[in-house]
Amino acid sequence: MIREIVHIDEDLCDGCGLCVPSCAEGAIRVINGKARLVSDRLCDGMGACLGHCPKGAIRIERREADEFDESAVAGPAGHAAAAPTPPGGCPSARFARLGAVAGAAWEGAPAGESDVPSMLRQWPVQLRLLPASAPALRGAHLLLAADCAAFAMGGFHSRLLKGRVLAIACPKLDDPTGYVEKLTEMLRLNRPASVTVARMEVPCCGGLLMMALEARRRSGVDVPVHDLVISTRGEVLGSREVSMESAA
Repeated sequence: MIREIVHIDEDLCDGCGLCVPSCAEGAIRVINGKARLVSDRLCDGMGACLGHCPKGAIRIERREADEFDESAVAGPAGHAAAAPTPPGGCPSARFARLGAVAGAAWEGAPAGESDVPSMLRQWPVQLRLLPASAPALRGAHLLLAADCAAFAMGGFHSRLLKGRVLAIACPKLDDPTGYVEKLTEMLRLNRPASVTVARMEVPCCGGLLMMALEARRRSGVDVPVHDLVISTRGEVLGSREVSMESAA
């Protein structure tokens, strides 16, 4: 079958191994000093490894390849087996698509009460960790949310997160170095259908909208940007679309 799959340029690869822990399926290993795709069947083509190669040796290509076999990488609990993590690697950076999770009661919960089903469909969610080239972003509705938004807004999952790819950041407490560049690359590579900025009413949170607008300007992609302001009590104080003209 013709499908998207990882290609590794061995001439560019220096064998650092940073791509290995980002591949939860274990499709990439360092062999004889070079990263190699060990089996087409183990590669899902989502590109979680792309953002972790400092040499730019990894890309996604379309070619004839065996179909991805999820059962070949599934662990005893039905989840993909984690790839070996070399020194310096972190499982938090492994990109994964998430399926729907039904609500479940927890110890100490009131009788008959269960969690609301999660609408999160990908991991990671932190802007710095989310690969700019992840295929899940292509043509998607991107939700760029302040860290506090989900805690303040009771209906965050059902009203904002459902059907969107999530990236979170805090313009006040994070080191914002590289955030605009990361967002610019996301827009340029994926041309999302829309960007929704969910920010808190506090003045410092306005930086999140500024980052999104600057990234749109740099990328040259005329994607609609929706600005949504949430109060500290979880109320939606305002919602508007910021066009290229009004932001100029």
